[in-house]
Amino acid sequence: MSATAKRLDRIERRGVDKFAERRAELAEAALQTLSELGYARTSLREIAQNSEFSHGVLHYYFKDKADLITCCVRQYKNRCIARYDQATASAVSYEALLEDFLEGLGDSIRYDGAMHRLWFDLRTQSLFESDYRSEVVDLDKSLEDMIWRVVSRLFELAGVRNDMTPAAVYAMIDGLFLGALFRYFSGDAKAIEEMQAGTRLLLSRFVKSV
Repeated sequence: MSATAKRLDRIERRGVDKFAERRAELAEAALQTLSELGYARTSLREIAQNSEFSHGVLHYYFKDKADLITCCVRQYKNRCIARYDQATASAVSYEALLEDFLEGLGDSIRYDGAMHRLWFDLRTQSLFESDYRSEVVDLDKSLEDMIWRVVSRLFELAGVRNDMTPAAVYAMIDGLFLGALFRYFSGDAKAIEEMQAGTRLLLSRFVKSV
C-alpha cells in the first residue's frame, strides 16, 4: 500500500471511529428517556424533545428508533456483562461468587430496573419486527454466554462436573429475573429477595445433583 493510500485509510478509519463515538454519546444521553417511556411510546422526535439534541442530529446518526434503542441497550448490557465477568474472574470460592452474583442480580433490578425493562420491551417487540431481530438475538446470546460463564465457574469452584446446557441455565435464570422485575414494578417489596432465594436454590440443586 502506498503512503497516500495509507494516509487516506487512516483518515477514513478516524472518521468511522468518530462517528461510532458520537453514536455512543447520543445513545448514552437518550437512555434515561428511553427507559422511562419504553419502546412503543418512543420516537426519535420524542427523544429529541427530551434531550439536548435535535431530531435532525439523532436522525443523522441513527436510521430509526430501533437503531437507537438497540445501541442504547447494547451499551448498557455490555457494561453489565463486564461487571459479572470481573466478579467471575476474581472469585475464589463457590459461596463468594454465588453471593456476588445474587447481589448483582438484585442491584440490577433495584438500581437499573428501568434499563432492564427497556431490554425486555425491545426483546418482545423483536418478535413482531424483524428489522432489528438479529441485533436482539446477538445481544441475547451474549447474555446467555455471560450467565454460562458464571455458572460454569460456580461448578468449577464447587468441584463438580457441569452437565447443564447454556440455553437451559439462561432460560431459568432469565425467567426468575423477569418475574422479579415485573413484581418489583408492581410494588412487591419481596420480589428481589425471593428472586435471589429462588436462584440460590436453583443453582445449589444443580451442584448437588451432579
